[in-house]
Amino acid sequence: MPERTGRERPRSGEPAASRRSAEARLEEARGLAEAIGIRIVARRSYRLRSVRPATLLGKGQVEEIAELVREQDAGLLVVDAALTPVQQKSLEEEAGAKVIDRTGLILEIFGERAMTSEGRLQVELAHLDYQAGRLVRSWTHLERQRGGFGFLGGPGETQIEADRRLIRERMARIRRELEQVKRTRTLHRGRRQRAPWPVVALVGYTNAGKSTLFNRLTGEAVFAEDLLFATLDPTMREIKIPGFDKAILSDTVGFVSDLPTELVAAFRATLEEVASADLLVHVRDMAHPDREAQRGDVEDILVSLGLGEEGPPRLEAWNKLDLLGPDERQALLNEAGRREDVVPISALTGWGLQDLQTRIGETLRKDDQVVEIRIRAMDGGKIAWLHARGEVLDQQVGDDGAIHMSVRLSSDNWARFQALEPA
Repeated sequence: MPERTGRERPRSGEPAASRRSAEARLEEARGLAEAIGIRIVARRSYRLRSVRPATLLGKGQVEEIAELVREQDAGLLVVDAALTPVQQKSLEEEAGAKVIDRTGLILEIFGERAMTSEGRLQVELAHLDYQAGRLVRSWTHLERQRGGFGFLGGPGETQIEADRRLIRERMARIRRELEQVKRTRTLHRGRRQRAPWPVVALVGYTNAGKSTLFNRLTGEAVFAEDLLFATLDPTMREIKIPGFDKAILSDTVGFVSDLPTELVAAFRATLEEVASADLLVHVRDMAHPDREAQRGDVEDILVSLGLGEEGPPRLEAWNKLDLLGPDERQALLNEAGRREDVVPISALTGWGLQDLQTRIGETLRKDDQVVEIRIRAMDGGKIAWLHARGEVLDQQVGDDGAIHMSVRLSSDNWARFQALEPA
């Protein structure tokens, strides 16, 4: 299966993925294809000197690819770039094989991995948005025996006559359903913010080890494999953090370079869970050769979600250091020791996780303030709230019968306490 990487030299205004070498892009494309069981028989990278409106690649490059497809008897050509409908159709005609671009490939992966009804709706919306520009008179129905969303074909596939109006109507229905999901999420977030527990969200590049870390910290068994996009549907569980009665840990979808805009838009309601967190833990695969490029991709997506410098505080969990050679591992450990926002760990073995939990607790309490509070003795719920969320330094019964408390609280928790119903 021939593949094509992005440009080999970064240029101004190019996507973040061009931070990588051609070989790195080729390797990631291979991982994406294998994530849904595609067997690769050949792969190539090409320098793109100028974009051809009809085929993206040059004439000689297209002819070489077509010859390779025939030699390998390949039924699918994966192009690691975003193709226009015209380019996709022209390449299919030239190569004599089905063509799928990077956007279509990622959508197919998401189609197979989404397990919840919300996740399926989000991916279907993104798929329809993508397909809307590729319609002539028919499109592939989504009701199939296998997972995915119709790019690759397969048993159980049903062709139906449809037009753009049908797709627009379906997209409108999905958006209404997702809007209801968004309202429900907002309600749940409001309840969590009134509850005495901080929310910690795991973010990071796909396959960085977020789900393995989640399982270690929570004792759960969330699906965690050496696969790109092993986790799509966000999961939230209670964890123990030093200095807190408990906290909520959220595992989120992994990011990737050149994440299709259709998916960013469709998953925005889910990703908003990240924005409402009290702390972000950026899990990084430090054994990956493109770890710095991956970090940049994650930061770019967080900024696109409005989580720049004004977002929640962040820690970096430098994962998979146990896979590095002794010299490189020691160099990274020395660097981590000079930074307050970095904790070296191995989510697989559990090494460093106690330090991570301690640092999470310290970061959550970094902006604590001591406040004096008077509470009626009958307001036991508020007193319990303060004991669970803050550090009670002093508590006495005053002459007026009320409880006078001196409590160390974060600014967020102080604001949340003030938002509770007045005594």
